[in-house]
Order: sequence, then structure tokens, then C-alpha cells
Amino acid sequence: MSLYLALLKAFLNKEWYAKYSRLVSRQNLKDNYPELFKLYNALDSLHATAAAQIEGSVSEVHSLGSLEIALLEAYPAIRIEHIRPILNQLEEIDIDEAVLKKYLETAYSREKAANAARKLLDVAEGTAAVGEIQTVLADLTETSATIEVVPDFVENDLNAIILSQSSSKSLSWRLGSLNRSVGPLGKGDFGFVFARPETGKTTFLVSEVTFMASNADAPVLWFNNEEENNKVLLRAYQAVFGLDSLTILNDPDKYNRKFTEITKNNFKLVHDVSITKQRVEALCKKYQPSLIVLDQIDAIKGFQHDDRNDIELKNIYVWARQIAKTYAPVIAVCQAGASGEGKKYLTMNDVDNSKTGKQSAADWILGIGKTHDDGLEAVRYMHLSKNKSMMTREKDPALRHGKWEVKIQPEIARYEDFE
Repeated sequence: MSLYLALLKAFLNKEWYAKYSRLVSRQNLKDNYPELFKLYNALDSLHATAAAQIEGSVSEVHSLGSLEIALLEAYPAIRIEHIRPILNQLEEIDIDEAVLKKYLETAYSREKAANAARKLLDVAEGTAAVGEIQTVLADLTETSATIEVVPDFVENDLNAIILSQSSSKSLSWRLGSLNRSVGPLGKGDFGFVFARPETGKTTFLVSEVTFMASNADAPVLWFNNEEENNKVLLRAYQAVFGLDSLTILNDPDKYNRKFTEITKNNFKLVHDVSITKQRVEALCKKYQPSLIVLDQIDAIKGFQHDDRNDIELKNIYVWARQIAKTYAPVIAVCQAGASGEGKKYLTMNDVDNSKTGKQSAADWILGIGKTHDDGLEAVRYMHLSKNKSMMTREKDPALRHGKWEVKIQPEIARYEDFE
């Protein structure tokens, strides 16, 4: 238990938390140290809340007092006297970075072995395809994690900021309005789109993601756990060519060839109704994507919380933010609640099944609204209710948290800006 305590204290540092917290087995904590498990969940909440605020230096460390407050917010009924001995130990414990790094390297190797074992068992029980073994075995043969030394300070250089923005943000949107508001996406960017059912979320995704794939220099990984994969693929073809489905299906050889040429074979759809965080991470590590799409993000498995669905969802979104920082920008999709039905401009309060956990982890949040008024069936209403992206000369300050109308063209699976 002392090792878990030392790691918990080390993870108060947000950089250590972002890089290494996933290597600690939460299931082991839940089974053997339930009170400590609650503290780790509170730690997730603490970092998620901080992510919604203006970021400080990379050496920022949260206090034990902040952790205690986060614990009481996550578990209002908890008896603090049961936790107090652990908090007292945390105050006294010393952190030996060399020991912790050695443990984390070992834990990383064990985690990969456990993932492989679970997948083999799933195949044996008939709940997973044989082909899935290849992914986990490839991950298992990789070298162990490299534990990086966290620098004390960031570099105080405006030129470095400008260079990082110009070099990393390279995936532009098809919609010019999004280029002028959110801006091109780069590594570290995490945002989500939400809307009511039958509003056009999948149409929006294929319209934008196929455009990004055609300009990317690495695969675009779309993790689909909801809609039937052939429907998504056909709509992707429609979006690439701006044509109706009958035209495309009448000449499959021609459009197969052109689709591969235009997207540079970067469009990769992963269909799994039971997609787990482990499989997402394994495929990201294997293919080093330029963009990651999580559709629907709330259904990704591998996160658990005793009795708080909102905290479980918050953990998913904090994890997605870490994936964006580690691999590539992430676009996620979730539902709007009943309050968004028939509403033009959705706000963060319309996000389904959440208090503030989902919203706090995202860099940008785009709501797509739809009214039931006659004559407006082809109009969608965009609202950037959150936008932490850096303003540049190319962006329009009026659209930073803007509201505007766009046209949906479901017959060719595209969105289009009005003039």
C-alpha cells in the first residue's frame, strides 16, 4: 500500500498524472484498497477540474487539501475519519522518483501482458475475433515504457509558442466557419460535438473527417461503437465525392479507387460495439494517427466508479484529453439531453448525463441544434459554448464563442457554410 500512496502523492503533479496514472491498476485498488481507490477517483476529479482552468507551469502540484475537498465532493456520504489515516500517511511519505519510475516501467510491462491475456481469454470464449489477437501481441512485443524526466519549467519564448502553433496545428476543417473559430487541430487538442438524435452528428463527422484525412500524413482512426459500419462507410464515400449514394454504388470500382487516392488511404474505421480504452490505446500506439475520433465516447468501456455515473464519465473525458496529448487531436461525440430537443443553440447545460465533468476536460465544445419549424429542415445551428483555442490572426474573435447557421446536405453527407 505504501507504494500506491507514494504514487498518489506523486500524481498530485499534473505532469506525472497525465503521463503515468494509467499505469496503476484501478481494479487492484478497488478490490484490495477501497478507500485508496476512492482517493484515486478524487484525484481524477481534481485534475479534470483544473483542466478547465487556465493552465499554469508544467511543474504545478495540487495540495493534499485540494485532494481532500475533491474526495468530499465525489463522495458526499463518505466518513472522513475512515480516510484521515491515509491522508496523514500521505503528508509524511517521501517520494523517491527513481523507485517510482522503476515500478512504473514494470507496471507498464505487466499491463500489456494482462491485456494480452484478457484478449486471448475473450477469443477462447468466443466474445472476440481471432484477428484481434494480433493487435495486443504487437503491443506486447514493444519495449517497455520510457519514463521521461519532467522539466521544472516551460521555456519563456514567444517564438517557441508561435512555432508550436504553426507546426502542430495542421488539420483544417471543411467548414470555413470552424477554421475561423476553433482553428486547425493539432496534437493536444480535445473537443467534442453533441446534439440530439437524428440531428446529423454522423453526417457532420464524415463531412469533416474525410476532408481532414485527405490532408493528413498519418492514419485517421475513427472508433465507431454505435452506428452500423457499412452505413458510416457509405456516407464517408458520399462526403468525399459530394455525390448521392446511388451514383457511387453504380460504379463501385471507380469510386473505390478514387476514395483511396483522395484520402491517401488514411481513413480507418474501427467498428466495435464494446470498444475498450485498452484497445483504443493499443491501436493509437500501433498506428500513430494524425486524428482520433471517438463516436460515441460515453460508451467506451474500461472505466468504473462505484455509484457515480457522472464521475465515471468525467474519467472517460479526462482520459480522452490524455490521449490527445499523447498521440493526436481527438474529436469526440456524445448526445444532448432532452433539454436540447427542438432548440437552436445548445449550451453546455444541454450535454447529456453530466454535471461539469465532461465540459471541464474539453478544449472546445460544439453544440449542433435543430428546430422543428417548417421550412428549416436543412438548417443546423452551431454554438461554440467552450473554446480555449489560442487566438491567431486567421481566426475571427467574434466566433470564439460564436453562434451561426449552416446547411446540412444529408443526400451527399456534407455540411456547408451559408454565404
